[in-house]
Amino acid sequence: MALRRRALLLLLLLPMFRYRILAVELFSTDLNPVVQEFYRAELSCIITSTKTVNPRIEWKKIAGKDTSYVYFDHKMQGDWVDRAELHGRTSLVIHNVTRADKGIYRCEVAAPEDTHIGAEININLTVHVKPVAPKCRVPQSVPVGKSATLHCQEKEGFPEPTYKWYRNGETLPLDSKSSSKFQNSSFTMNTKTGTLVFSEVQKGDTGRYTCRATNAVGDAWCEEMEMEVYDLNIAGIVGGVMVVLAVLLLTTVGICCAYRKGLFVNNKQNGNSYKTPAKPDGVNYIRTDEEGDFRHKSSFVI
Repeated sequence: MALRRRALLLLLLLPMFRYRILAVELFSTDLNPVVQEFYRAELSCIITSTKTVNPRIEWKKIAGKDTSYVYFDHKMQGDWVDRAELHGRTSLVIHNVTRADKGIYRCEVAAPEDTHIGAEININLTVHVKPVAPKCRVPQSVPVGKSATLHCQEKEGFPEPTYKWYRNGETLPLDSKSSSKFQNSSFTMNTKTGTLVFSEVQKGDTGRYTCRATNAVGDAWCEEMEMEVYDLNIAGIVGGVMVVLAVLLLTTVGICCAYRKGLFVNNKQNGNSYKTPAKPDGVNYIRTDEEGDFRHKSSFVI
């Protein structure tokens, strides 16, 4: 009875063993390789079983809905012609990798002599890029007691870098209150955004500042920039305001006095100009006290 059961089980499993023996199978030592830019990358694709002597091998790059050939018809294609090659029959080696090479690559093998004639495997290539010199913005001068923000940003590196600020060559803590050396300061640092924020700057915050951007493959610095913290001259500001007010007051008084003395009044009376009439020959006119009343001084000369 037991022998019959074993024989029946063997008959049921036999097609499965036969299927595996006749089916082409692929294996990769690393489905998610990570390499640094400008280095060599190997995309592992290994045939573990097949009965086909010369299976057809193809490599494709998948970018969303777009698919481009990397290796087709026994030769490299496109941008990979001069910098890629097959290694160990099916694996793909890319030399001088660039950030544009990151993405999903598909290894496809067609084995017409196998029962299951096709197999494929996807490999996700990640390219790490070293940061370049970040762009820093530091205010040149800030009055004591005012707020100030220093900015540091780098957009080339991958993965995204983290940031650290330095003053006069010395590393600054994430929070000034966490270090006894910086108790008189009031700043906080954000390592993800690259900002250094002072809530109230003090004279001791004067110095040369620089920022460092760092990721898994390297780092880069921005140039040192000076920030000066100065005292507000309250007495000078008040004195300047008083001088301006005094000048305005004297100007106003001078204008009023000029008006009173008639320096700005035109020689007109009620809008009508007075003009002495011309004298006829032999007649003299004398003006009386009443305005507009004239009389003869002498008779007509005949």
